[in-house]
Formats: sequence, C-alpha cells, structure tokens
Amino acid sequence: MSKARDILIRPIITEKTMKMMDSDNKITFEVARGSNKTEVRQAVEEVFNVKVEKVNILNCRPKAKRVGKYSGTTSAVRKAIVKLPEGQDINLFKD
Repeated sequence: MSKARDILIRPIITEKTMKMMDSDNKITFEVARGSNKTEVRQAVEEVFNVKVEKVNILNCRPKAKRVGKYSGTTSAVRKAIVKLPEGQDINLFKD
C-alpha cells in the first residue's frame, strides 16, 4: 500500500460538493489512479483522524476541448466520495 498522502491528492471543492458536505456529510477527494476503496478509507482515517462510513469511487474520463484551432483533452480524474458518520467532521478550511 502507498502512503496516505500519496493516495489523497486533493479535496474537490465545487458548489455541488459543498452542498454534499452540508447536507449528507460527504466529502469528495481526487485520489490516485491505482487506489481502491479500502486504501482510500485507510488514508482518510489516518490523515484526518475520523471514522469513515462509506466510500464510492468514480472515474471521470477526459473530455475533448478546443481553443481556436488547437484541440486537446482535459485530464482524467479518479474521484472518491467519502461518507462520514453523524457527529464527525473534516475541516478543509482553516478559520
């Protein structure tokens, strides 16, 4: 198994993920390509000192984009949606 900091690349902060954080206590992370649910669960528990209830993983395929005459693709991303039990919280923003 890789180190926990190698598995969790960054939290994904969008309007949709913020709504999921507030209502469902779910947090979304970009994770390493070869990681599985067990590794993600262990990494989140180790780094943030919380208990993880459920992990869902999805692969976002690259999309074709064009700017003028130049064409290319966006990068592929592997996301993990981590559900925490009631009463537990991860503070991603320092107050």
